[in-house]
Amino acid sequence: PFFVNRGGLPVDEPTWERMWRHVGRIHPEGQRVAQRIRGAADLPKIPIPSVPAFQPSTPIPERLEAVQRYIRELQYNHTGTQFFEIKKSRPLTGLMDLAKEMTKEALPIKCLEAVILGIYLTNNMTTLDRFPISFKTHFSGNYFRHIVLGVNFGGRYGALGISRREELMYKAPVFRTLSELIFDFEEAYRRCWHTLKKVKLGHCVSHDPHSVEQIEWKHSVLDLDKLTREDFRKELERHARDMRLKIGKGTGPPSPTKDRKKDVSSPQRGQASPHRRNSRGDRRPSGEKKPADSKAMPDLNGYQIRV
Repeated sequence: PFFVNRGGLPVDEPTWERMWRHVGRIHPEGQRVAQRIRGAADLPKIPIPSVPAFQPSTPIPERLEAVQRYIRELQYNHTGTQFFEIKKSRPLTGLMDLAKEMTKEALPIKCLEAVILGIYLTNNMTTLDRFPISFKTHFSGNYFRHIVLGVNFGGRYGALGISRREELMYKAPVFRTLSELIFDFEEAYRRCWHTLKKVKLGHCVSHDPHSVEQIEWKHSVLDLDKLTREDFRKELERHARDMRLKIGKGTGPPSPTKDRKKDVSSPQRGQASPHRRNSRGDRRPSGEKKPADSKAMPDLNGYQIRV
């Protein structure tokens, strides 16, 4: 049954609560049945997919295939119950902790979970650029949404992910341009009788698993109903160029990490620029500083002596 942990490990309480609510609606005796199954000693062990490990000499394309194979082995979650709660506003370090939990629980996943897991498993591939790609499609009067992790290695584009459809998940990094990759997804949707309506493209994700910055999920939002085919292609290539420029510049301080959280301050309201950072140049000259309180100096010196 889907609610039995593959590794025989206890699932966190919120996950079990969500599962019991779902099971209770369709099977009133579900909790009792689950406990009876979990207590059975004669059940065969369910194999747990092994997290891929690589040699330093393993080429990036082979690593991507291994990561995608691992995501496939977890299987798509058809149960209708979300096993892992993913908030896109969480910092990257929190999402990486969640991805680590996914590898321990080895439960079926959906497309957004596969993206987070793909980022986690490719963090050590520093020559690989990763960015989210979201799709909105229309079929039979309804709208559907899907997301994959776009990758760029050596100037070639591809994707990692999971889907009910084979052609809407993994794409080997063989596409010369970002537009070729997106057009390939569009053609795959067309074969499924879906019409592509919107594409949202994010910026490259940091390789620092301890970064407290948020993933930029939709730097570019492209509405196909408002763009001609040529304009759509130009906007895709513009986004690809923006990502290359952002990576090439390498300007600005490194992304804040857990150890530097206390140094990060939010911009004050009413500033002319919302992205202005506090730097040494913005501080008042030392001559304008208030004189230190005479009572505080002995305490400070005493602290230094104790240290």
